Amino acid sequence: MCHVSCVMCQTTFDAMLYIVSTPIGNLKDITYRGVETLKKVDLIAAEDTRHTRILCEHYGITRPLTSYFEHNKFKKAEYLLKLLCEGKGIALVTDAGTPGISDPGYHLIRTAKEHNIPMTVVPGATALIAALSLSGLPCHNFVFEGFLPVKSAARRKKLEEFKGTRKTVIFYESPHRLMKVLEDIDTVLGDIRVVCAREITKKFEEVKEGTAQELGEHFQKNKPKGEFVLLIHSV
Repeated sequence: MCHVSCVMCQTTFDAMLYIVSTPIGNLKDITYRGVETLKKVDLIAAEDTRHTRILCEHYGITRPLTSYFEHNKFKKAEYLLKLLCEGKGIALVTDAGTPGISDPGYHLIRTAKEHNIPMTVVPGATALIAALSLSGLPCHNFVFEGFLPVKSAARRKKLEEFKGTRKTVIFYESPHRLMKVLEDIDTVLGDIRVVCAREITKKFEEVKEGTAQELGEHFQKNKPKGEFVLLIHSV
């Protein structure tokens, strides 16, 4: 295995795939190891290079960036795999948070594993865990479901699965679908506890709790903005 030495900190950076968590809002929420890794790899594969460039400029990270996102993930994964096989160190970062969770990073991670590419994780912020901590809902038994189906009929069918589960269920949701999702939760699950968390770690962080109907009324008066983490607890 190839090694890249760092004289100043006396550590060694292996030629491998580094799965690096980045802040979900506040740029200070990255680990020392995360910054160190991004400064020393040969290439950073980013879901949104514009977003990642802001982080890099903030911390004086000058390594080259390449885009790796949903619509080029298959072709670009082949290119990145070739570089990894040549002994390059590559950092995979998502738009925000931890790669592989409801984003195209999963495909590259899976491909690298199938080809026995060495990899490691540099853990950090994850929106679903941050929202769970803030929610006040039970944290000892929970499930993450990613994004709910786009169409209402499929979404309601999925929500039916959570009746009486006694688990906290976590979803990601976009602001333009939030109202319809709350309507479906109200229809399928009734007066359960629902928490909407948005803009976590940012200036306008907001966590609202109530029934789906109550939250719907709130967001009718306050237009949904930002990316949401939606949590429900069915008993």
